[in-house]
Amino acid sequence: MNAYHITQLQKRNIMNSFTNKRAFLLSLVFAVSLFFVGIETNAQTQSKKPLFQDITIKSGDKRPRTIAKPTPTPLVKRTGSSRPTSPASRSTAVSRRTSIPALASVSIPGYSGVLVESENGSVVMESYSNHAFNPASNVKVATSYAVLKTFGPNFRFSTKVWTDGDIDRSTSTLNGNLYVSGRDPIFNYEHAVTVANELNRLGIRKVDGDIIVTDNFVMNFSGSAQRSGNSLVRTLNGAKRTNAAKRAWQKYLANNAGIYRQVDVIPSVFTTGSLYVEGLPSNVKLLFSHESAPLREIVKVMMSYSNNFLSERLGDMLGGAYAVARVVQMNARVAPFEFSLQTCSGLGINRVTPRAQMKLLRTFRKFLSRNRMTFSDVMPVAGLDDGTLRRRFNTGYYLGSVVGKTGTLRRTDRGVSTLSGEITTRRGKFLFVIFNQRGNVNRFRSFQNFFVPLVQNELGGATPMRYSPVAMEKRLAKSRIKYPRGSRYRVEE
Repeated sequence: MNAYHITQLQKRNIMNSFTNKRAFLLSLVFAVSLFFVGIETNAQTQSKKPLFQDITIKSGDKRPRTIAKPTPTPLVKRTGSSRPTSPASRSTAVSRRTSIPALASVSIPGYSGVLVESENGSVVMESYSNHAFNPASNVKVATSYAVLKTFGPNFRFSTKVWTDGDIDRSTSTLNGNLYVSGRDPIFNYEHAVTVANELNRLGIRKVDGDIIVTDNFVMNFSGSAQRSGNSLVRTLNGAKRTNAAKRAWQKYLANNAGIYRQVDVIPSVFTTGSLYVEGLPSNVKLLFSHESAPLREIVKVMMSYSNNFLSERLGDMLGGAYAVARVVQMNARVAPFEFSLQTCSGLGINRVTPRAQMKLLRTFRKFLSRNRMTFSDVMPVAGLDDGTLRRRFNTGYYLGSVVGKTGTLRRTDRGVSTLSGEITTRRGKFLFVIFNQRGNVNRFRSFQNFFVPLVQNELGGATPMRYSPVAMEKRLAKSRIKYPRGSRYRVEE
């Protein structure tokens, strides 16, 4: 074979090789194009589905929940954005059950749990009642039950007044130190003036010595014994008494007829020494005790105004949040994972299921009944009592038909609003728990203000309970002075 034929053969081989490679590359490009076209076609097909399609999300309790397109709630104005956990959707049948058709499609805002039951335990509506939520100040229901269960509704805090000296009645002087001990969390201006008044009745207008308070002494909701002691010294002295203290004393007189009859002049005690925070020495003698209003009245005030300081102080009497939770767990028979507390007031992170809260309400209700009390004796009645429920459920037949406890945390857990208690209807009394979380607090309250009357209307309509409101100042004015048995200092009436 000559050189010409070899060259032509090589050219054909080269051309065939190039053709094969080109065909391979074209096939590869075509395959890749088909792959991307398939993806784009699939994406376009999916994009034709509704924008608010059902999305399954695994929550912290490992139970999936479905979030669907929000539906408008009648009579509830939108004040913020928050996805509902259980609107009408394919998951509603699983997450919600109700005996009232009108409640089946109600849109509940936020990450929420709702439970409504009759007195005998029949479920009116239930939605995510076994999920744990932040109960906010509904924790105070647990604190109230625990302290009342432990100490009794008629328990009184005692602030004791001691001395290591003697009284010179010719000069109205106590020659010695004056000691004050006690942990009354509600001890205030008017009670300090009451102490001054009783010292005057004993013939003491001057203390030639120091004022010593113990480290657990509290005045005007201050957590500092030193500040509380300084406030006590100023309030004892009529010349240094603040205008706020004077007003508090006048209100106290108007609400306590018994003490009013025992006051002739403006109570005042002058001290020559200083204030110290110390313990009691062994040589002191008890002059008298100032006893607070009964615990049931203190709880009523604390719950009505949702006072965090009082709630924490009351819980501390039992040993703190853990002890309060244990009382509830044991008596209401709820598991720790259903009822876990870090605070006695509801501040911070606490976790309670609506089902556990319902068990607490029932346990609390039975306790109150045994003591001839109802929820209205320890919780605010909407529209009638001052406090957090004063301007809610306060019109028409709804006035006086709801008694319960509110709860609000605007930042914790992305916004929390809760409400639980008892409603009265033409078909009887019903217990309810509403835990709204992760959303706009104002929107949550609007939902609660719509939902509770809706339930009442579906149960024959609201009816007011038998209740006559008593001013909070009058409740706390039920304090008194008590002398030890056989005391030589007793003042005769």
